[in-house]
Amino acid sequence: MSGPVVTALGGGHGLAATLGALRFVTDEITAVVTVADDGGSSGRLREEFGVLPPGDLRMALAALCSDSEWGHTWRDVLQHRFAGEGPLGGHALGNLLIVALWELHDDPVAGLDLVGRLLQARGRVLPMAAVPLDIEADVSGLGSGGLTTVRGQAEVAVTPGTVEEVRLVPADPPAYPESVAAIRSADWVVLGPGSWFTSVMTHLLVPEVREALEVSRARRLLVLNLDPGSGETAGFDAVRHLESFAALAPGLRLDGVLADPAAVDDEAGLTAAAARLGAELHVVPVSTRSAPGQHDPLRYAAALRDILYSPRPTP
Repeated sequence: MSGPVVTALGGGHGLAATLGALRFVTDEITAVVTVADDGGSSGRLREEFGVLPPGDLRMALAALCSDSEWGHTWRDVLQHRFAGEGPLGGHALGNLLIVALWELHDDPVAGLDLVGRLLQARGRVLPMAAVPLDIEADVSGLGSGGLTTVRGQAEVAVTPGTVEEVRLVPADPPAYPESVAAIRSADWVVLGPGSWFTSVMTHLLVPEVREALEVSRARRLLVLNLDPGSGETAGFDAVRHLESFAALAPGLRLDGVLADPAAVDDEAGLTAAAARLGAELHVVPVSTRSAPGQHDPLRYAAALRDILYSPRPTP
């Protein structure tokens, strides 16, 4: 199997779900992963060592492991999390391994490639930016009568209220050339699903990444969350997600929007919102029948296959 060249953007469980589905569709996969996590093991390691947060990078690598005893064994080793209250408590072993490789190699991408070789990964994992980032959000509805500034991915993710604006600190961070090249050379770029403001939209705030998305020959697919109105986007419907996307990146056009039927309460409105972005709406079941809040890898893969293998429209 070869298939279309796909670059997937995001972080956390959402990106891992996309990568797990893409493995059934193509062998040409690159993940470009957000580096703004400041909670848990990743937050502790970035604070102590001044490194990129490794957690989302580790999850993406684990999702791409080979379907062999070797790949599954090392995936489980990477994902193993130490228990207890001691210094290792809460750390994922893969996070420690990645940071160790970063200390041995000047280039973090080289360290990630070595972990990929260990896993016999079917794809490559790259950081979104070359420096660790903080997320800063202006949030309404917190009782102050105006906007409250909340800083940190972990804090934004659990803060009640409505995110009105989001930005990165430092502003205009540099991107890795490999990440920019992966976007420019792809046949398709897939954004989402995932935490909307702290995993998916953050890519649009890195100037070199946003520019690459705007000028790439790739077609662009946005995957909406199974439950669009939860977490950071409580009260949002699917249409509002597309409106916030357009507001954050007014120069970026899409070719497709994928949504599970359970996430769509106004298909006509969502079709119109997608069309304003240049996109065709695909409403296809991608969730697990017994657990509607989880992606079914095979159903998700089938939906991606039908979209990614579709012929490019003639001008």
